[in-house]
Amino acid sequence: MAVGNPNRPKAEKGVIRWIDDRFPLTQMWQEHMSKYYAAPANFWYVFGVLSLLVLVNQIVTGIWLTMSYEPSAEGAFASVEYIMRDVEMGWLIRYMHSTGASAFFVVVYLHMFRGLMYGSYQKPRELIWLFGMAIYLALMAEGFFGYLLPWGQMSYWGAQVILSLAGAIPVIGDDLMTWVRGDFLISGITLNRFFSLHVIALPIVILALVVLHILALHDVGSNNPDGIDIEKNKDENGKPVDGVAFFPYLVIKDLVAIGIFLTVFCLIIFFFPEGGGYFIEKPNYEPANPLKTPEHIAPVWYFTPYYSILRAITYPLFGMDAKFWGVVAMGAAIAILFVMPWLDRSPVKSMRYKGWLSRIWLIIFVISFIILGYLGTKSATPGRTLLAQWCTLLYFLYFILMPFYTRMEKTKPVPERVTD
Repeated sequence: MAVGNPNRPKAEKGVIRWIDDRFPLTQMWQEHMSKYYAAPANFWYVFGVLSLLVLVNQIVTGIWLTMSYEPSAEGAFASVEYIMRDVEMGWLIRYMHSTGASAFFVVVYLHMFRGLMYGSYQKPRELIWLFGMAIYLALMAEGFFGYLLPWGQMSYWGAQVILSLAGAIPVIGDDLMTWVRGDFLISGITLNRFFSLHVIALPIVILALVVLHILALHDVGSNNPDGIDIEKNKDENGKPVDGVAFFPYLVIKDLVAIGIFLTVFCLIIFFFPEGGGYFIEKPNYEPANPLKTPEHIAPVWYFTPYYSILRAITYPLFGMDAKFWGVVAMGAAIAILFVMPWLDRSPVKSMRYKGWLSRIWLIIFVISFIILGYLGTKSATPGRTLLAQWCTLLYFLYFILMPFYTRMEKTKPVPERVTD
């Protein structure tokens, strides 16, 4: 008697055939690896697989850290010191996790930049972009909840500042703050809540979104630097003439990138684990003290562009104070990224064939974002606040003006075939 779907591809014999009769293993292998075709891509296309690599690193090292971590106000800091000093190779696992958090955002930001540069959010890849942005949002939440866990000075006071932003919301602000913290101040119950969200809830959400992101990508196909649909040009066997199989060709290319990345990653772990105070802040080597405020409180570096936008709003409006509008601007700066596919009205995808307006505005956006990130690590002064306000304006103008400059600019003709 035939077992399973007789029309799907199956192995000829052996254990794999037995599995194929009960589970579409060979079909999945062909659809996502050996017969999934993509155009040979450049340097910018390695950051997706690097993001997946770092995610695995964070999950594995996180599990090991959880075994020795104590999620309580009395024991959290001491348990981190115990991991660093007494757990065998605990210092290495902790540094792999803390460095991995920053590495995650580095590769994710570069992955997003590639999407902006080559129009990877345009039709038919809108859903891929939305899943990717949902992953980014979940990563920020995961990073924030994990930031409190070492229970150091900067962890405690950084979380205090960020959570206090909820108080700017009219009517429900104070009650919302108390509800999130579980207490009137950040305490052991807050730490326990954040620990649960960091190690259980959000990893499940992130993994689910990553699976959806990859499935959506493999359904419509990968983009390429030219923004050309390679499915339009096929040979007599139905294979895209400009495409190569993901396995083994693109896998080998990714392995080279992984090797280079791991070399740099290990150099940082062994020689610069604090990252100059950006990966692990100096105040975090002191236990949290609610009675002692650090000289300068700033969030971890990957949140600082949005923290700068928050601080750039200094004027009340419509009867609401500046703090409220700062929170609104910070939320809008993230939310506007979700509607990118519908803001870009250009008939071409890739920046190679867009006009000079798109190129200039992308450069302005990137420079503004980097400056905002730098300003977020520094204490506010009148000059820095003014610069942050200008950069915030340019950040939003990149998106607000996009429907106009992408529609009116003159584009270059897109070739029929992939050029490199």
